[in-house]
Amino acid sequence: MEDLIPVTIITGFLGAGKTTLLNRILTEEHGQKIAVIENEFGEESIDNDLLVQSEDEEIITMNNGCICCTIRGDLAENLIRLMERKKEGKANFDRVIIETTGLADPGPVAQTFFMDEEVAQFYMVDGVITVVDAVNGPRTLDEQAPAQAQVGFADRILLSKVDLVPPSVIEDLSDRLHHMNPRAPIVECNMGNVDIKEVLDIRGFNLDSVLELDPDFLKEAHEEGEHHHHHKDGCTCGCHDHHDHDHDDHCECGDHDHDHCECGHHHHHARHDDEIAAFVFESDRPFDPARLDNYMRTLTQVYGPDMLRYKGVLYMTGTDRKMIFQGVHMLMAADLGKPWGDTTPSTKMVFIGRRLPKKAIMQGLETCLA
Repeated sequence: MEDLIPVTIITGFLGAGKTTLLNRILTEEHGQKIAVIENEFGEESIDNDLLVQSEDEEIITMNNGCICCTIRGDLAENLIRLMERKKEGKANFDRVIIETTGLADPGPVAQTFFMDEEVAQFYMVDGVITVVDAVNGPRTLDEQAPAQAQVGFADRILLSKVDLVPPSVIEDLSDRLHHMNPRAPIVECNMGNVDIKEVLDIRGFNLDSVLELDPDFLKEAHEEGEHHHHHKDGCTCGCHDHHDHDHDDHCECGDHDHDHCECGHHHHHARHDDEIAAFVFESDRPFDPARLDNYMRTLTQVYGPDMLRYKGVLYMTGTDRKMIFQGVHMLMAADLGKPWGDTTPSTKMVFIGRRLPKKAIMQGLETCLA
């Protein structure tokens, strides 16, 4: 794993500040040579002042020694071509950053590193960084499904343009993002001004890393489950008819339409209509490996396109070690971790997805317990 080139995927909706962040990374004195792959090359591209055109129209060399590759074909082909150039001494880079188009679901980009064996021989995903615009973010999340998917995939969320909105807007947006993806830390970022450590080497896809999850989310998730306060597209009944449920997300004054009704009460549930939602499965009973494997394969066949990210530390029969597990859409990976030692064995899994039937999945996982 140490010999693999780490890859950072930067995503975010149109105008969120991806390129500003990228320019910041490339101009900072961090001593690393970075290859940049862009699939959106035009007005939103890297600042032309940083670029020097080479003879190869697809490869651009920057004045700090980094290189940029514009996508004119399959991502895997571009990655392999870059590695060939590195082996030939025509390109020098320590890591790769991929900037996705603002309308893209980052899932297929991440899947490339699971599916293509040749790519997997040379590269590993370090993490998905999602940039969210504090000014336009709330409306974008309301109106654009790709923006929600980008949040769901994130290993880290950078909140940009926070200097242009009042603290109350930042607080509400951060709360919303946390409910959509509780495993992704949120970092405020103005004009790409963020510590490089918040972007690179975050090990978001590392199977040896500990499951990142806010303990408060676990408590809140259980409380909401007891009272059936859920997203309209993620009800607990396990069905897909998401429009016939009462959510009691209104005040006694009868105002159903606003986060703040006339009586002055603040309604967090009013924003719980996001397609992307997260939930947690916990158990102190071990899984039966064969049953869990069969169930997860069936689950991903049915819901794979809507299962954005899922990750967990599993308690399994037949071993005294932790099983570290994660997946992207239909693709899963698992590896044995450290022994439980003095820690009481237990399972903690987080699922982040689009309109996933929480209750049905939770019940299915229960049937896999030994």
